Amino acid sequence: MILAVREWNSVQSQTKRRLSPEDLDALMSGSVGVGCRLETELTDGWFNTAYRVLLDDGRVAVVKLAPSADASVLRYERGILATEAMVYRRIAALPDGGVPTPELFYAGREFLAVSVLEGAPWDKAADRLPRATERALRRELGAITARLHTLAPEDGRFGYPAAESALSAPDWRTAFTAMVDALLDDAARWQSPLGATPAEIRTLVAEGGYALDEVTEPRLVHFDLWPGNIFIDVPDDGNRRPRIVGLIDHERAFWGDPAAELVSLAFGGDTGPDSDLVTGYTEAGGILDFTPAFRHRLALYHLYLGLLLVIECGPRGYGPDHLAFCRRTLADNLAGLRALG
Repeated sequence: MILAVREWNSVQSQTKRRLSPEDLDALMSGSVGVGCRLETELTDGWFNTAYRVLLDDGRVAVVKLAPSADASVLRYERGILATEAMVYRRIAALPDGGVPTPELFYAGREFLAVSVLEGAPWDKAADRLPRATERALRRELGAITARLHTLAPEDGRFGYPAAESALSAPDWRTAFTAMVDALLDDAARWQSPLGATPAEIRTLVAEGGYALDEVTEPRLVHFDLWPGNIFIDVPDDGNRRPRIVGLIDHERAFWGDPAAELVSLAFGGDTGPDSDLVTGYTEAGGILDFTPAFRHRLALYHLYLGLLLVIECGPRGYGPDHLAFCRRTLADNLAGLRALG
């Protein structure tokens, strides 16, 4: 699974919007009064375009550009760059820097600029991490995730924060059902091969309603914490311990069930009740109870990710190899949910 994720970096997304150095400088100077000099494009992302730039005030930054207004995106992706800016602001207000992340410099309607992190994405440094170091970092990640999950929405609603998606509700069952329905509408638009009928998928979600109703307090769920979005610093001199220096790419966050975070965290290792990650999470005050209802919800969230992966292949224009991987993931997640019936 992790190897397959690493291979995604070779896929070129059709949602990326690229600007010339001159146009990027004009966008920044015209929007926030600070121009920039483009240094390089950062190619690891698959939705937004990202550039490393030198701002006119001397700071090095990463500028992320949202897709153009006429780009084909999934419904939940409407307005998600504003979600990322919101998450940066909420994390910055946490006491004692409990969740490391880049500093938000500027945010506009179609871009944001953040500080550059030291270190490297976890997936690119994983091969040189001793097992003991990996375990310690997973515990640290669990603790950071628990602190992230202390963030709650100001309006008390569940679902995606961006108003453009209209995917929020006062309760989690209603919000999550709407999130799945939106993906199924996108699937119909793009004729996505799901391996199940929309009616069956809706039935599977409805059968888990009792479990969804157990979630009564919305919390911030990043939902994209695979190793490529976690930066770590691994010193060469051995005088300092490796540490997590930042979480990035918060645009897919929603207000929901903290259990859903385990879906993307599983790309980096074990997320079971006896795992290092869950140990770090609970030691930091988080609660993950792993009851039958909890496991049913977790299976629903795996289904949601599987649907998302397959359906986004349509607007992104991904090739057959990537689509095949996504279909296998969805098939496995469907099988796991069906087995609960």
